[in-house]
Amino acid sequence: MASKTERKGLGRGLSALLADIDTTETAAEPAGIQTVPIEHLQPNPDQPRRIFTEVDLEDLTRSVREKGVIQPLIVRPAPDGSDGFQIVAGERRWRAAQRAKLHDIPVVIRPLDDSEVLEVAIIENIQRADLNPVEEAQGYRQLMDRFGHTQEKLAEALGKSRSHIANLLRLLTLPDEILLMLSEGKLSAGHARALVPLADPIPLARQIVEKGLSVRQAEQLAKTPRAPSTATPRAAAKDADTRVLEGDLSAALGLKVSINHRRDGTGGQVLLAYSDLDQLDKICQILSSDQ
Repeated sequence: MASKTERKGLGRGLSALLADIDTTETAAEPAGIQTVPIEHLQPNPDQPRRIFTEVDLEDLTRSVREKGVIQPLIVRPAPDGSDGFQIVAGERRWRAAQRAKLHDIPVVIRPLDDSEVLEVAIIENIQRADLNPVEEAQGYRQLMDRFGHTQEKLAEALGKSRSHIANLLRLLTLPDEILLMLSEGKLSAGHARALVPLADPIPLARQIVEKGLSVRQAEQLAKTPRAPSTATPRAAAKDADTRVLEGDLSAALGLKVSINHRRDGTGGQVLLAYSDLDQLDKICQILSSDQ
C-alpha cells in the first residue's frame, strides 16, 4: 500500500497545476490567471519537444488570431532572476501568439523546480501534442526513468490503458533503423508491434516498407518460420507466453530481454542486451540495488 505522503498521480501534473481554473471563453479573469506582456516570456531551453512543424504552428496561429489564447500558459519565475517568466507548458501557444502579433497572453504562475518543470513539459507533450509512437514511448520512458513512475500510475494519470503504455514501451527495444521508419511514418505502431518478438526484425521491416504491407500481412509473416538469417531456431520455437514476458520485461527495463528455456524444463537463461555503456551501467545498478 502506498503511504499517504506519497505523491499522487504524476507529481503535481497538469490538472493539479491548473487547479481546476475555468479557462472558457466566457470566464472573466478567473482567480489564478494573470495577463502578462508577451515579451516577458522566455522558452524553456530544456523543453523535450524540439520540433514545431510549420503547418501545425500556422493552424494554431489562425486560431489564436481569431479567438485569442483560450488556455493559459503555465509559467514560473525566470530562473535567471530577471523580471520575466519561463514557459513550463504552452510554448506552441506562445509562438502562435507571437505570429498573431498579440501583445499580452494569459498565464498561470507556479513556483516549480527544475525537476517539476521537466515532468510537466513531458506530460503536456504526451497529452496535447500530435506525437509519433516513438516520441510518445520516449516520453513514457523518461517519466519512468527520471521520476520513478510505474506503468500503472502513468495509465491512471494520463487516461491511457496500461496495455497501450506497455505496447509502446516495447517498441523502444527495436533497432534504431526501425524506430526511424516508425518516426517517419513509414511503419505504423501496429507494424512495429508485429516485429518486436523477432530476433532480427530489420529484413521484415524493410519488406513491409518496400511492398506496402498491411499490419495483418506483417503479423502473418512475423509468425511464419523464417530462414536462420532472420530468426534463430530458438527464437522461432518460443511460445507466445514467453514472447509476451520478454516484451513486458523489455518495456519495464528499457533493454532488450531474451528468455531461453532449457529443453528439459529444469531452468534457463534471461539475457539482457545493452547497446552502450550507459545501458550497461543501468544493468549494474539494477543488479546491485537493495530490494
